[in-house]
Amino acid sequence: MTNYIDGFVLPVPRRHLDTYQQVAEQVAAVWKEHGAVAYFESVGDELSLAGTRSFLEAVDARDDEVVIFGWVVFPSKEVRDRANSTVPRDERMEALVAPLTDPKDLVFDAARMVYGGFVPLVSAR
Repeated sequence: MTNYIDGFVLPVPRRHLDTYQQVAEQVAAVWKEHGAVAYFESVGDELSLAGTRSFLEAVDARDDEVVIFGWVVFPSKEVRDRANSTVPRDERMEALVAPLTDPKDLVFDAARMVYGGFVPLVSAR
């Protein structure tokens, strides 16, 4: 069985980082209930390397924003596909994400998020 990984990068206003973290911790638990074996989110620290396009550019991050890099590990693509279908319908999700998607003070802007599903290529442990 091969793991399957969903990865994402998104900007979050620095002033909302605590709120985002609290929501992300609860969202992680929901994903795990729906089949994820691991859920990770990290805050960008060193995001530029000469000669490469940065995560800052990829999400059009502003000076007052931090960049979040996250990934969710599933035991298979089938489990991931099922979770991607059921998590949005989980009754807890709407209440969890509501504080992040208020148009008057947007924390999570899906239009600036970069996302993709990945099949592992190299795994060195």
